[in-house]
Amino acid sequence: MNNQTYSVAGMFTTALRWVAGWTYFSAFWRRLILENKLNPDEAGYIGEKFNHFLPNALGIKPIIEHLVSNPDSLWWAMATFTIIEGIVGLLFMLGLFTRLMSIGVFGLAFGILLGSGWLGTTCLDEWQIGVLGVAAGFTIFLTGGGKYALDEYFIGKNISFTRKKWFGFLGSGLLPIKENILNRTVLIGAVFIIGLTLFTNQYFHGGVYGKLHNLSVRPHVTISNATIQNETVSFTVFRDEGADVYGSFLIGIKLIDEMGNTVFEQTQTQLSKLSSSQIKNDYVAKVKPGKHSLILPLGARARLQFQDDLFKHLKGKYRLELLDISGVKWEAIILVK
Repeated sequence: MNNQTYSVAGMFTTALRWVAGWTYFSAFWRRLILENKLNPDEAGYIGEKFNHFLPNALGIKPIIEHLVSNPDSLWWAMATFTIIEGIVGLLFMLGLFTRLMSIGVFGLAFGILLGSGWLGTTCLDEWQIGVLGVAAGFTIFLTGGGKYALDEYFIGKNISFTRKKWFGFLGSGLLPIKENILNRTVLIGAVFIIGLTLFTNQYFHGGVYGKLHNLSVRPHVTISNATIQNETVSFTVFRDEGADVYGSFLIGIKLIDEMGNTVFEQTQTQLSKLSSSQIKNDYVAKVKPGKHSLILPLGARARLQFQDDLFKHLKGKYRLELLDISGVKWEAIILVK
């Protein structure tokens, strides 16, 4: 193959390069130009969106948990990520150092896939974005920018750096790889990407075989470390499933004895007025009282505490019951010696 072949191949993928580039540049555009979504004190902070990835991320959950547990580190990570998306997306659309930017697109898409491939209430939104971005990055690395790219313009002007071997790997034009090696690279890359697609589709959604599932549809709350000590009942709630665009709305908490009697209860009104001293949040997505309920955003984890003199006299087995506004209940058992 020669430069002309690569120029034509790159020209054919122009629409793919422009659209894929915009998907990443637009993230920068939305967060910094249209609105300021890097302000931790305002609604829509991108760090809270990142927190939504946590419950069912694949392979990178420890990294996400570390960041959302450390707000300063999270802000720097989100700012850096946004700037990288802006640079990669813009240069990818312009076709400047196209192959280097395609590696960036591949990496960004791969990270999105692992972190948020399980999200999407009506369609498999984030998974589709991730796998298509990976495929687009790989494809355009092979073709280069083509006729409608700045790389090609500089090649046509015979600028000195375009004659360097490294430019073939990082820019556009002839990819300096032997044909037999290139053939194997294309096949191995394509097999890897279709394998990644099928694996993540099955892992996140059961989309290849068995029963389909969508963890973004219904809210779910995990209750852990529930205890009654002295005058306090305390437990940890972790919202690990459901839509990322709104919280779970907790409207009732009950402590029920073995006879089925309610020994302690918090109503919808009481939960909407909980004090900050009763809620200890672990992450940037925070459990907090709302106008008519206690709001549990996706990915939020918090320790809740309730004090009452009656807890000093409790013995035996009790059932802790949480009631969501949808009617769903979550339960945990507490043993008091």
